[in-house]
Amino acid sequence: MPIRVNSFMGKFGWWARLHFPNLASDAYLKLQFATRGKQQEAYIKYFMNAEKTPHPNVVNIETINRCNSTCEFCTANRNAEKRPYMRIDDQLFYKIIDQLADWGYKGHLTLYGNNEPLLDTRIVEFHKYAREKLPDCFIFMSTNGLILDIDKVNQVKPYINQLIINNYALEMKLHDNVQKVHDYIKAHPDEYKDLDVQIQMRYLKEVLTNRAGSAPNKQNNNKVIKETCLMPFTDMWIMPNGKLGVCCCDNFEVTDLADLNTVTVQEGWESAKYTALRKAIATGRQNYPFCKYCDFIDAGFRMKVVNAILKGGEEAANKIGGQQRMLKKDTETKL
Repeated sequence: MPIRVNSFMGKFGWWARLHFPNLASDAYLKLQFATRGKQQEAYIKYFMNAEKTPHPNVVNIETINRCNSTCEFCTANRNAEKRPYMRIDDQLFYKIIDQLADWGYKGHLTLYGNNEPLLDTRIVEFHKYAREKLPDCFIFMSTNGLILDIDKVNQVKPYINQLIINNYALEMKLHDNVQKVHDYIKAHPDEYKDLDVQIQMRYLKEVLTNRAGSAPNKQNNNKVIKETCLMPFTDMWIMPNGKLGVCCCDNFEVTDLADLNTVTVQEGWESAKYTALRKAIATGRQNYPFCKYCDFIDAGFRMKVVNAILKGGEEAANKIGGQQRMLKKDTETKL
């Protein structure tokens, strides 16, 4: 089945996030830090000791810095947005994709950041260009689905491997338009046999992480986080102005590790500022001011990619997206 509906820990998890949001967040983060620390440290050691700087595992390009949702954990929500409006320059985008191709990049790519990608009217064209130039990349789109319909799915379908629909809501049910997308794809599986569509049930008022102190509903409490972080070693975070930021937690776009208007993506990834960041973070977040109190930890596919690299190198990791899709069970969360 090319579409499935997921909800972390099912109805119990939704109930916990609804009634005990802070407790649910703290318990989840403690579990992730406790279970992922050794793998993270092993990958960072591999990265820092490599003769040649490894490629990023995920390249994130935010093409427009706006969102149309009201998620309470994110400063990009339409009620909390403070960033000056910006769209990436067309020629800068094409240049970045060309440079990734010249660099031999074959990892994961998403044209998404702290935003809603479908608000960018160029998004299908951008995905088409990325697919043509980077045929071996695993390209995925994340959307909140608020303006999604089956026509939009069909427009982008030829160029992506995976569509993730984050159904943010106050009740554990699909939005009407997302339900229509779900029902159509489920009824026409042959049309979508090459596209993995996942709908994530998300609580609109959920408490997640403090995102380096930027989360509107969870500010940092000045507790120093001494664990390390994978993001500077796995993700290239490109903002619409062409600057490289630390990660998705830089909601206000204040970090500046390199400027892709003046350097190539490879030069940016290997820049002195990036190197200094990694050396600091390698031994704990307390060593880098922006990250000192941040409790964010990725709990998604990055750990699968990291483990694949440690076992078989970048080539093995580049296949992880397709492997994930083939290994998924055809099950759905019962709503």
